[in-house]
Amino acid sequence: MSAGEPPAAVPGARLLFSLDPGVSYLNHGAFGAVPIAVQRAQQRLRDEIEANPLRFYAQGLGDRVIHTRRHLASFLGADPEHSALVPNTTAAVSLVLNSVKLEPADEVLLTDHSYGAVALAARRRCRRAGATVRTVALPMPASDAELVARVRSALRPGRTKLLIVDQIASATAMTFPVREIAAAAHEHDIPVLVDAAHVPGQLPVDVAAIRADFWVGNLHKWAFAPRGTALLSVAPQWRRHMEPLIVSWDQDQGFPHAVESQGTVDYTPWLAAPTGLFTLRTLGWDDVRAHNAALAAYGQRVLAEALGVPAGELPRPADPDLAMRVVPLPSGLATTPPEAKELRQHIADKLAVETAVNAWGGRGLLRLSAQVYNRPDEYDRLAERLPQLLHDYRR
Repeated sequence: MSAGEPPAAVPGARLLFSLDPGVSYLNHGAFGAVPIAVQRAQQRLRDEIEANPLRFYAQGLGDRVIHTRRHLASFLGADPEHSALVPNTTAAVSLVLNSVKLEPADEVLLTDHSYGAVALAARRRCRRAGATVRTVALPMPASDAELVARVRSALRPGRTKLLIVDQIASATAMTFPVREIAAAAHEHDIPVLVDAAHVPGQLPVDVAAIRADFWVGNLHKWAFAPRGTALLSVAPQWRRHMEPLIVSWDQDQGFPHAVESQGTVDYTPWLAAPTGLFTLRTLGWDDVRAHNAALAAYGQRVLAEALGVPAGELPRPADPDLAMRVVPLPSGLATTPPEAKELRQHIADKLAVETAVNAWGGRGLLRLSAQVYNRPDEYDRLAERLPQLLHDYRR
């Protein structure tokens, strides 16, 4: 299949979801979409709770969580004894930030591709400790060697107490050589947190091989789990430092149990997550990745042509399996986060199309996601109507 050619549909895939047929949902990367079979598995768990809440919470829940964690960790190549189930990547980032000792003159290093909520969490933690947040600018596009070199040159041994780097950046859909970046940081004993929110289910991953101090990924985006399901993997030397943000009854058991045991929170997303992986494997994960990557490339091509973006200015992913692509918007549009949010909502309201619009580097970026429920004609219709909408929007 040539670049930008639409793939054949995955038979019956659209019927697996309960998405509104009147809306083109081209933003799977935001909150995912839960297959009907997974919704039903979660509802059965909710029914089980309400039939006897005491039995559910007091008899065997911990063992069920451990079993689920082992299942999900195996899928990701992570050590289940050094991992914990958490609600999402954002929660894990705050957990890590609060477990790393920071003092005045210390710093947390981010890249300019970092997710907004991650940057906010780092700033709050540093503000409370009297430390600082520093950001290293990384160009788009760039080779892996250039990315590693720029991050290495930005490290300040003795001052940089944590490096946070994306494996797939949300705003720019860039992939980063996190194993090599982690190795560069470890040359100076600087711990590394890999934000892999978009990785599980989208790309194959061997978490243990990355050798990051902390790695976290959401399973409710691309792995078809219910929302509120993520896995945090922690290197052995850091386990004793991991203090949950909320103290509950398993506090004395340490990581991971102290992090996972949170009283009457809703555990059904975690326990239903293996059904999401079963759905993914039933569809054929290799087929799903190939379909989604080809469809995202097609959507990027037709949108870029419609908006007059030269082929040379179109960001190409380093990983061919990536199901997220970005298209630069005309200059002056969505240059700030509030403007990007407003434009995204305008597109949704006027065209019945859900996309992601992000501001990065003073430029608006339209991010397209592709999933098995999407069709090429949805991107075609957006390409046909978006130029006029943007023209009218600017007036």
